Amino acid sequence: MRILGISAFYHDSAAAMIEDGRVVAAAQEERFTRKKHDPGFPTNAVGYCLAAADCDMSEVDHVAFYDKPFLKFERLLETYLATVPKGFRSFKMAMPLWIKEKLFQKKRLRQHLGKLAGSKQWSGSLLFSEHHLAHAASAFYPSPFASAAVLTMDGVGEWCTTSLGHGRDHSLEILKELRFPHSLGLLYSAFTYYTGFKVNSGEYKVMGLAPYGRPLFAQKILDNLIDLREDGSFRLDQRYFDYCTGLTMTSPAFHRLFGAEARKPETPLTQRDMDLAASVQAVTEEVVLKLARFARKETGERHLCLAGGVALNCVANGKLQKQRIFDDVWIQPAAGDAGGAVGAALAAWHGYLEKNRVPNGQDGMAGAYLGPAYAQAEIEKRLTSAGATYTVLADDALLARTVDALIEEKAVGWMQGRMEFGPRALGARSILGDPRSPTMQKMLNLKVKYRESFRPFAPSVRREDVAEWFDMDSDSPYMLLVGDVLERRRLNQNADEGALFGIDRLNVPRSEIPAVTHVDFSARVQTVHRDTNQRYWELLTAFKERTGCPVLVNTSFNVRGEPIVCTPEDAFRCFMGTEIECLVVGNCFLRKEDQSAVLKLDYKERFELD
Repeated sequence: MRILGISAFYHDSAAAMIEDGRVVAAAQEERFTRKKHDPGFPTNAVGYCLAAADCDMSEVDHVAFYDKPFLKFERLLETYLATVPKGFRSFKMAMPLWIKEKLFQKKRLRQHLGKLAGSKQWSGSLLFSEHHLAHAASAFYPSPFASAAVLTMDGVGEWCTTSLGHGRDHSLEILKELRFPHSLGLLYSAFTYYTGFKVNSGEYKVMGLAPYGRPLFAQKILDNLIDLREDGSFRLDQRYFDYCTGLTMTSPAFHRLFGAEARKPETPLTQRDMDLAASVQAVTEEVVLKLARFARKETGERHLCLAGGVALNCVANGKLQKQRIFDDVWIQPAAGDAGGAVGAALAAWHGYLEKNRVPNGQDGMAGAYLGPAYAQAEIEKRLTSAGATYTVLADDALLARTVDALIEEKAVGWMQGRMEFGPRALGARSILGDPRSPTMQKMLNLKVKYRESFRPFAPSVRREDVAEWFDMDSDSPYMLLVGDVLERRRLNQNADEGALFGIDRLNVPRSEIPAVTHVDFSARVQTVHRDTNQRYWELLTAFKERTGCPVLVNTSFNVRGEPIVCTPEDAFRCFMGTEIECLVVGNCFLRKEDQSAVLKLDYKERFELD
């Protein structure tokens, strides 16, 4: 039996296919359209999922959508009515769109589905899952646990913003929930907006900026913005926010409380901005830990599953794991709205159809390698058509040549196998570098990614070596846990270096692997497993054999504002538009100096800033 899951019409549209309860394909629409956070119907992603399952719509039994539009419309109406006349402007802007496009999404979905191959013979049903149930299903059902507590935290779905669920076998029950407008995700987004970054995109930047600051405003947030209880429940004082009725996240009262208007995007960052980031991060961690303790007490479970956009906060996740509130934590790699496509499909399989699970100690996301792959012959054909000059190498020679480039401190574009599902590049669509280089972090940010210099990079490390380099000895395949670099790997700092604050700390080498060591000695660790990504594991092994270091810098294969590359052509264009020096696609090895100068592109201004 096949179920097609869809998330669409808000942001990060995606599609997923499950066959008899197993996730066989999943992808975000942005990877195909090259439009970041594409909210449209995922026509291309659906087409890929059908192709991956070797079927058309006539062979799909059910289509599951990731939320219930009428409930969301109810929330919007009630919010506007409760705040009349303040919210009239946003009401006036939102209603025509809702009435024209969003309210009647069942009809709209059927129209889109009707354009797909085999749709005229499709006799399956169209099912709708509540938003947070889809998140919870995406977290619990693919997890390796037979039973678990399930926490979902995001901005808002229909009404729910935070939920506690309990999963046992195929049963998944939502026990408690917090409702709009009280939202941890929206609190974090308010500070994302206030510090000058884009909401639903720049939250990663706030998290990356936080270690440069001190949580000087944390108590002010707790005293004024959020009434936090011991069980993790909370209420936000709406005087300080404008997301219910206005067109921004924060209100004049918020600006008076913190003494200034919101930072204008792209203006210089100050120590105050860093302290604000550190403060909201500290409050978020406190809320997450309280919610987790309550979840343990309420369910009695030893395992926890996480999903929702807040579950992408890997710093909070790392603190949660370190507290050992639960024996083990599993996080959906596509924890945001894209993962709702997987969750909706699995909720239909296990909830609607009441099909049992068979946990086997491994998760059901296949390392998140669920996107398109390209055979070697097709890679060569596509690169040739793009005008690329390349050398085809045998496996061992390919690894050796790539290690040579890395040791020479070159940036290497690396495209292998199936594309990752979710926001993280996990060694299938990655830019790689030597973590031992003290200049690699700055070079990749400024010359390759074209993004802010403060943003950290993640280390990929062989799973069997992780405890030799980081203060953790657990699986972290999805780059969703932060751990500290071991003290014996750190470098001693002199008095002047230790006294530095803020961005001045950026250029001080802090460990044997400075390119992936953040200013607080933390690192967003990805453990690489031979059984899910053999070629990447072999590259790490080859690098270790030559250098003694089983770690590589791993950042997503894109520039700021661009979706991660999907096809060989995408990879070649990004290679030619940046200062990436080498590109490895399948068994094809490309050097920048071998390429025609007429193919050079300027990627620096090509994409809208994120």
